[in-house]
Amino acid sequence: MGTSYEKDVVAWANEQAALLRAGKFSALDIEHIAEEIEDVGKSEQRELASRMAVLLAHLLKWQCQPERRGASWQTTLRIQRAAIVRRLNKTPSLQPMLGDAEWISDMWGDARQQAAAEMQIGVALLPESCPWSMTQVLDEGFLPD
Repeated sequence: MGTSYEKDVVAWANEQAALLRAGKFSALDIEHIAEEIEDVGKSEQRELASRMAVLLAHLLKWQCQPERRGASWQTTLRIQRAAIVRRLNKTPSLQPMLGDAEWISDMWGDARQQAAAEMQIGVALLPESCPWSMTQVLDEGFLPD
């Protein structure tokens, strides 16, 4: 094998792809290929989680700071919702996460931290659990009062 996985993952990935295309299966670094495939799935999950936390944080800010509501917050809500829906459409296996109470709790915790920091308030002032359903959160017309 040319480049080691630990030394340069990009060069390693290119070499592995070339070996696959050439049908040189015995030369493949199977263990690291399996890890990288798993990491692709984890990356998709992280992107969904990140976007959901941003969306939830902005919904919290919208609810808690009505005097600061504006076009930029609406734009962020629209962009995050569209990106989440796109991600779910492209990767339907992520859909069950929206019904996973532990996952929602994690995203809510991240959103609370982000919103509290941006609003410069204590996180304890924000609801401990998400007050909205995921259907509401993703509904482009939904804005909490």
